[in-house]
Amino acid sequence: MISYPQIKTVGLSGLLVTFAEKMSSPANRAALAFRAAVVAADWPEVRETSMSLVSVYVVADLVSEDIPKLISKLEGLLAQTDWYAAPLPKGRTLWHVPTVYGTDLAPQLAEAAELAGVDPDTAIQQLSTTRMRVLTIGFAPGQPYMGELSENWNIPRQQDLTKSVPAGALVAAIRQLVVFTAATPTGWRHVGQTAFHNFRQKAEQPFALTPGDELLFPQVSRQTLQDIMATDASGNGGAERETLP
Repeated sequence: MISYPQIKTVGLSGLLVTFAEKMSSPANRAALAFRAAVVAADWPEVRETSMSLVSVYVVADLVSEDIPKLISKLEGLLAQTDWYAAPLPKGRTLWHVPTVYGTDLAPQLAEAAELAGVDPDTAIQQLSTTRMRVLTIGFAPGQPYMGELSENWNIPRQQDLTKSVPAGALVAAIRQLVVFTAATPTGWRHVGQTAFHNFRQKAEQPFALTPGDELLFPQVSRQTLQDIMATDASGNGGAERETLP
């Protein structure tokens, strides 16, 4: 039986600290909190950090640095607290992103609802009121994977790909939601449509979201979303935001 957390070298470029074999909310919380602690420690040998769903990647030059010393530092930090129950980093943001559910803008809501064992109205209520945390950013530039929905939303990906969903599409699978940053083929079901764009190539901060941020997707009318698209050039898609304690 594998014991977690684990520390492994990744080629000559860094170390990977992993908190679980597969996605779980406690393991993601541990990765978020541990990454923040590594950043706060400001060790000179650490060039940068990044994270996946349940791991923290610590970038360091494994040729020139004292790697056993860095591993010892990481082990010491891991021993300081129960990272699976650690507080989430401060300064996170809660976003309220206006969303149209169903209609021709998001044509797979009814299919996803059936797989989740609920009617479309109940699906909208669940999807629009569940606070989703950004678990990681990946696959495409700025694309946020968010979780977790209730257990009934542990629906599989499609067997076939949808040829393309548009930027701002809200898609669902395996208790997670994703907002697509560009028109993309996908096996996830298109349940909602937003005007939110997390990847803003020319902005000083290209990604509006970071792991640990939270989002709500309140339902709005098609006309409201169209008005937002016609007037909001910020990329926020009409979203309101607040700083979490």
